[in-house]
Formats: sequence, C-alpha cells, structure tokens
Amino acid sequence: MSASLAPHGALVAAAPETLASVVAGRRRRRRRWLVVTVVLAVLVLLSFVLSLMLGQTFYSPAEVWGVLTGQRVAGASFTVGELRLPRAMTGLLTGLCFGMGGVVFQTMLRNALASPDVIGINTGASAAAVIGIVVLGLSETAVSFLAMAAALAAALVIYLLAYRDGSSGARLILVGIGVAAMCQAVVSYVIARAAQYDLPAAMRWITGNLNDATWDRALPVLFAVVVLGPVLIILSGRLEILRMGDDTASAIGLPVERSRLLLIVAAVGLLAFGTAAAGPIAFVSFLAGPIAVRLLGPVGSPVLPAGLVGALLVLVADFAAQYAFGTRLPVGVITGVLGAPYLVFLLVRSSRSEGTSL
Repeated sequence: MSASLAPHGALVAAAPETLASVVAGRRRRRRRWLVVTVVLAVLVLLSFVLSLMLGQTFYSPAEVWGVLTGQRVAGASFTVGELRLPRAMTGLLTGLCFGMGGVVFQTMLRNALASPDVIGINTGASAAAVIGIVVLGLSETAVSFLAMAAALAAALVIYLLAYRDGSSGARLILVGIGVAAMCQAVVSYVIARAAQYDLPAAMRWITGNLNDATWDRALPVLFAVVVLGPVLIILSGRLEILRMGDDTASAIGLPVERSRLLLIVAAVGLLAFGTAAAGPIAFVSFLAGPIAVRLLGPVGSPVLPAGLVGALLVLVADFAAQYAFGTRLPVGVITGVLGAPYLVFLLVRSSRSEGTSL
C-alpha cells in the first residue's frame, strides 16, 4: 500500500520510527567523528613524544618530562629542549596548518586537486621567499613576512582571475595550476642564478625543511593555530553547506561568496604561517584531507581531523627523514614521495570522469 493510501494511524506510527532512525544515525556519525578525532590526537601526541625520546641518543620518558617541566637534566636539556622540542613543535604546528588549510580548499571546491600544493598558494610563498633570500638579501624574519604576504597575494590573484559571476571551482583550480607553474618557473630561474652560499637557505623554500627549526619560527605558527584554527572550526558548518554546491547553499540562505571569502582568508592565513616556518612541505595539504575524509566517512566536518592527519604526516615523515636513510633529508622529500603517486592517481582518475571529488 502506498504512503498516500495508508491509514492515518499507520503514518503516525511510522513517523516516530523514522525520527528515531534519523536521531540514531546522527548519534552514530557524531560518535564516529569523536572516535576518529580522539584516536588521531592520541597518535599525534604519541608521535610528538617519541620524536623527543628517540634519535642518536635515547632519553627516557622521565628525562623528557623533566625537560618539559623546566628541570635541568644532563644532556637532555640541550638535546631535547633546544634541538628536538622546537623541531617537533614546528612540525606539529605546520602539519596542523597545512592539513586544516588544505581541506578547506578541497572541500569548498569539491575536488581533491584543489590543494594549496597544487593551485599555487604555497608556490607563491616559495617564489617570494627565494627572491627575498637570493635577490634582496633579506633577513630570515623579513623573508618569513614576505612569504606570508605572497601566499595571501597568490590566493587573491587566483580568486580574482577565476571570478566571473561567482567563482567556479574548476576555474579556480585551472587558474591556480597556471599560477603555480609561473611561480615555480620563477623559483627555478632564481635558484639557477643564486650564489652558492645562498643555496642552503633557499632550498628550505623549495621542498620544506625542519632541519633548522627554532622557537623563533615555531611561536608565530602557534599564534596562527590558536587564533585562526578556531575560526575555521567555527566556519566548518558553512563549509559543509558549500560542499553541497553553490546553488543549494544559496537556496538554504547561505551568503556563498562572503562565506567562501572568510574561509579562504582564514585558511590562507594558516598556510602562510606554516609555509613561513618550514617552507612548503610537499603534499601535506594534498594528502591530509582525503585521508581524514576516508576515516570519517561522508559526513562530519573534516577540518580538525585533517589538521591532525597533517600533523601526524609531518612528524612521522620528519623522523624518517632524520634517521631512516643515513643522512638528514628535508621532510618535504619524504612527503613528496608519498604524495606524488596519489597525485598521479587522481589525475588519471579525473581524466576518466568529470571531476575528482574529495
């Protein structure tokens, strides 16, 4: 019997069951989001602690705890407090920045290729930084500010070039890829003409590197995470609506362009600070979002989980870069090895379909 011909009592009886099913489904989704987020947070904390304990010299949890609480521990106070701790903190914070900022673009544009690694934002920061080092001879602090300004400028240029009666996701990606190619050409040209003594500093801005991490670089990123991270989490509800498409979002009553602009500014701010601290660590923004979405399923905000995945990727990759190959490699080399095959896979898949959704 169809619903329209069913007795009134049957409809009344079915309504509570349907409502209970909806409520139960929401509880399951919230529980899964919470479980995934907590597990990722525990893994990040464990990786952070292990990165302080392990290395050429092993320090026990008690020794590490003593350093963290301000005690003077022979050997550990310098190695852990001055070398490992700033490096691990910078890696954790930049991973959070890249993961959270990257998934905003991927979710908002409904395409995994719309990562800041791919669409030119990180590359714009790198080009400006290399010019600041090689051509202008700026100090490290000035180079960091220049990189942040360039990331914001690159995002603005991409947005304006792609804007035409609203900003299409496909246009943003195509324009961003073109901007990335131009910025990469600038980087290659400047590096080719650089003096030999400028190359070590400039190389950090090509692949990303934590080998020279300091507290001076970590603290600004901490400020960005504390200020801009909650902003993105608060705006994640709007991000979920934008995920359904501009027409649907407008029909619901969401101010699409204003919401997109707020999300872009907050995300680019995180990406800019992260890039200024460690360079454009390759493919962290690109990988973190899809991994988080796969763990969460099709529902639930991926912003915080993606940030945790990004932090985990950077911490694990940096540990491997330090100790797995007999020499200290830039962390971006390891993440690049992980991300490049996935990029090829997405490009192949997108060529066989209309798009590559996250």
